Amino acid sequence: MEGINLEKAIFAGGCFWCMVKPFDTQPGIEKVVSGYTGGTVANPTYEQVASHTTGHTEAVEITYDPSTISYAQLVEIYWRQTDPTDAMGQFQDRGDSYRPVIFVSNEAERQIAEASKAKLAASGRFDKPIVTQIEDAQPFYPAEAEHQDFYKKNAWRYAIEEQGGREQFIHEKWQ
Repeated sequence: MEGINLEKAIFAGGCFWCMVKPFDTQPGIEKVVSGYTGGTVANPTYEQVASHTTGHTEAVEITYDPSTISYAQLVEIYWRQTDPTDAMGQFQDRGDSYRPVIFVSNEAERQIAEASKAKLAASGRFDKPIVTQIEDAQPFYPAEAEHQDFYKKNAWRYAIEEQGGREQFIHEKWQ
């Protein structure tokens, strides 16, 4: 798209399949890619990440038009997809490869994420501490083709994943 300055944001919030649709359906989002980040192995496979030996976290890389949707708006969408009080997984997905993390690429993103986290903590919405980490972005490795656009290609399986606690939690805490 000629003349548009696109930016990228990376968020981890449990199974990457469930993190694509909430962003993909927003105006100003050009692309959402499922993948892995934060670990020590270059170009890891799904099986390697699932073994919990790479240090990687399942995440999504969002390419967006900041003139249509801001980084702050992306962070707000992110919070509403996760349980920010659960440091070692999300819903039925357990372990370090499913931990909630906002990966920031610069100081402006860090300030937005930190301020948003503080606002959420002060809101009283949750009765436990907000433990989502805010970390420097690391290389992002796209997942295998079968993991891309999963909610579109495997609607029935995606629905099962969503019903593993995420959908009910979101409804109770955010609706």
